[in-house]
Amino acid sequence: MIRRVVPALGAVLLAVVAASAQTVPTPLQAFGFDIGQDRKLADWTQLTSYYEEVAETSRRVRIDTLGESTKGRPFVMLTITSAANQARLAELHDIQMKLADPRKISGDAELQHLLDQGKTVVLITHSIHATEVGGAQMAARLVWRLATSDDPEIKEILDNVILLDIPSLNPDGLQWVVDWYKQGLGTPWEGGPLPWLYQFYTGHDNNRDWYAFTQDETVLTVTKAQNAWHPQIVHDIHQMGATQARIFFPPYIDPWEPNVDPAITTAVNQLGTWMAADLEAEGKRGAVVAGVYDAFTPARAYQHYHAGARILSETASVRIATPVDISPDQLRPGRGYDASTSSWNFPDPWPGGHWTLKDIVDYQEAGALALLSNAARNRRYWLKNFYEIGKRAVDKWDRWPEAWVIPADQTNQTGVRYVLRILTMADVEVHKAEAAFSADGIRFPAGSWVVPMHQPYASFAQAMLEVQHYPDLRAYPGGPPLRPYDVTAQTLPYLMDVDAVALDQPVGVALSAPISVPRFAFTLPAHLRGPDAPRVAIYKSWQEPMDEGWTRWVFDEYRLKYDTLHDADIRRGGLASRYDVIVLQNQRAQSIRNGFRANQVPPRYAGGLGDQGVAALREFVQAGGRIVAVEQAVDFVTDLFGLQVSNAVDGLPSQDFYIPGSILRLRVDTATDVGEGAEAESVAWFSGNSQAFNVNDDRVKVLARYGSGDPLLSGWELGGSHVAGQPAILEASLGRGSVVLFGFQPNYRGQSVATWPLLFNALRR
Repeated sequence: MIRRVVPALGAVLLAVVAASAQTVPTPLQAFGFDIGQDRKLADWTQLTSYYEEVAETSRRVRIDTLGESTKGRPFVMLTITSAANQARLAELHDIQMKLADPRKISGDAELQHLLDQGKTVVLITHSIHATEVGGAQMAARLVWRLATSDDPEIKEILDNVILLDIPSLNPDGLQWVVDWYKQGLGTPWEGGPLPWLYQFYTGHDNNRDWYAFTQDETVLTVTKAQNAWHPQIVHDIHQMGATQARIFFPPYIDPWEPNVDPAITTAVNQLGTWMAADLEAEGKRGAVVAGVYDAFTPARAYQHYHAGARILSETASVRIATPVDISPDQLRPGRGYDASTSSWNFPDPWPGGHWTLKDIVDYQEAGALALLSNAARNRRYWLKNFYEIGKRAVDKWDRWPEAWVIPADQTNQTGVRYVLRILTMADVEVHKAEAAFSADGIRFPAGSWVVPMHQPYASFAQAMLEVQHYPDLRAYPGGPPLRPYDVTAQTLPYLMDVDAVALDQPVGVALSAPISVPRFAFTLPAHLRGPDAPRVAIYKSWQEPMDEGWTRWVFDEYRLKYDTLHDADIRRGGLASRYDVIVLQNQRAQSIRNGFRANQVPPRYAGGLGDQGVAALREFVQAGGRIVAVEQAVDFVTDLFGLQVSNAVDGLPSQDFYIPGSILRLRVDTATDVGEGAEAESVAWFSGNSQAFNVNDDRVKVLARYGSGDPLLSGWELGGSHVAGQPAILEASLGRGSVVLFGFQPNYRGQSVATWPLLFNALRR
């Protein structure tokens, strides 16, 4: 019998599996269909039952329940290796932990012994984006193959690799998508969009959480897989659009984040190219390397700061599990290649044709086996490279300071606690100064937090605490920018409104043992507590934007009472009798008004607010309510009330103005209700949907402006003068009510603690 356990923090307690003479069931026997069959999907309940049965019947497979997903489903990890390795797994874990921290190794003789005895540890994660169903389905077939096959290649993998497999990083979303897809079979909306976020709070952003650690699934993966084993390789299995390459592997395009060890870059390059070559040798056409995806943001690449290689694969999609037909003229160029043309990094284009879920599963399984084969055959390389990266970090890079200090006497303790939690959850060693001390001519109080930079994961601390300077990459000199794949800044001291000081000299004070910081503990502002608190609601469209989900996450963390309003709730009218404030997060005006077309989703989810809902919101404000609108939703509100407000940067060519996700200076009028208690000099998270306002309306009051001069603090900007000094937050009194308009995102991915007070202050009667 299998005993499912929840491991303690920082260690994996493996499930106890009794030897059994039973035969390992095939996926066909378990599910009644072959993995990858058109229009057939196994749900999370079926998959977890199957993994338990495999673990009961194979001495190669063990299973852990690491905890629960956001909505309470089991979050499981499989440990797969040879039966002989399973018998000595504790010993192999000890070897891995020593190689992960060179300070624990006594000398070269011990090192050589560890390199001789250790195994390559690989973590494979599947389908964090729940509509990318292939990975979660493929996991069952991969597990069965590794559990049963006696092929020499498989036995080589099992003998030399410890595979940690998380078959779904998003169990809730997997279940929702499978249920939704099955309901739509045979209808016009078969394979259509899910009308809510497929991760309860973050939707597609759930794979941008690998340094903020806000979501339960992220925390479980980091603490009970990544930190528990510190794998040499992480393979993150995704899907992409249907009209470009069939599959992507690294190398990544420039830029790489500068604190990533070069030995990781070269390891990623060789492994990704190996995988592409292996698929080509199997006759699987359409593999691209060195295209589309960069390696800049730590939000997508936790392992790069923990001495391991992160391999992203992206396979062309279908309509969930419904096949698609792609004609040759539909194949499109991508960043760094053209899907219709042969090139060095895309040598064998797929010609177009019928593309199925089985194709996705076949390509993904081939990629995973190629990676595992490399990990097995090059076992000693992976272990030694891993050790050497850690040793260089302990010796400290020349460009890093001796230490970072977060002074204890700071006003924003919420931000301090958030930063400390991020660092310590990432296994960065943070200490408390036992007495006041001076360094680099600065006096720090007792209790200040010290991050010495002679430690294995100092690169993570440096990437989080320093200012980012994203390179100015253009299509040609003076031409349009080459877009980063994600954002260009993550400076925690700015986002969290925290002081952090880099010291060039050692800290000469007694330090505590390394600390740990548990989950958030936020205190709701006084005006949002008690019987006089405003009645708050968030508009939750059936085309639900991720920023709305992130806002629900912050409200829930603070235990703020609020309702979510769908289109029908608003169309019903009478809003002022039920609510004082309604929040419209970043969403296009057309999406708010019109929603999904009738043939995209079932009738109850089609349409947006429509004329009736628009009228109900106008009536709500005129009767005394307040609307708080963010970024694109501002356009909806200004049109709703005929405000003479426009976006000063709308329509500017990208070579003249471009801020893809950066931190700007912000000046706040602290004499206003929204600015009350805030810092006069603050920050604003500015990205592609953000606005700088032109105002020509006496009803409108400016509450904050972007910084004058060059407003950039961290990241990348072109043409910052177009926003410098421009209004960033507005308020307008309309009838008995009002609207507050945020040109920037006050709640960027649950991280911009610095501007949460502005958002909370806007939630007033």
